[in-house]
Amino acid sequence: MINYIWFFMIALGIIVGMVTGKGADISKGIVESSASSVEIVVGLVGMMCFWCGVMKVAEKSGLTEKLAKVMKPFLRIIFKEASKDEKALGAIVMNITANMFGLSNAATPFGIKAMEEMQRLNKDKSRASNDMALFLVLNAACIQLVPSTIISIRASLNSENPAIIIIPAMIATGTAALVGIICCKILQRYF
Repeated sequence: MINYIWFFMIALGIIVGMVTGKGADISKGIVESSASSVEIVVGLVGMMCFWCGVMKVAEKSGLTEKLAKVMKPFLRIIFKEASKDEKALGAIVMNITANMFGLSNAATPFGIKAMEEMQRLNKDKSRASNDMALFLVLNAACIQLVPSTIISIRASLNSENPAIIIIPAMIATGTAALVGIICCKILQRYF
């Protein structure tokens, strides 16, 4: 569906540009934005490799497991049904921990596994459980301790201090997660 929406927006923009006589400007804009996109991607690749390496070191050194141990008691409180199952809680912890360190590629399999484990525990297989909805909200909020993607983008665009985003990102994502948890807990009482 989203492909149709994007196609419609692009086609409509081109048609309006041609009707208004701005076809040359549209062509020029497409070429310029394509060139700048390539420059950004090339700059981003190096920084992403660096941050993926740093995150891999954090994972191999046991830092992510230590964070998981710290998080487990808190997650046992907010996930009522999944906290009773070690497999489900383990997958939840690993997903959230990987997301916190910007290891989204590593987080995805843990997220899928967590959803599978929670579906196994779910009594009504036709709809998501409260724990599944809460897990989805936490993944959308994605608490970030090291927002490696944003740092990489800022560095590739020659920011003077690309890592200055760390504390605001921690505050914003932490606040989003807290608000999401509160909303989920309130809505669980009514639905």
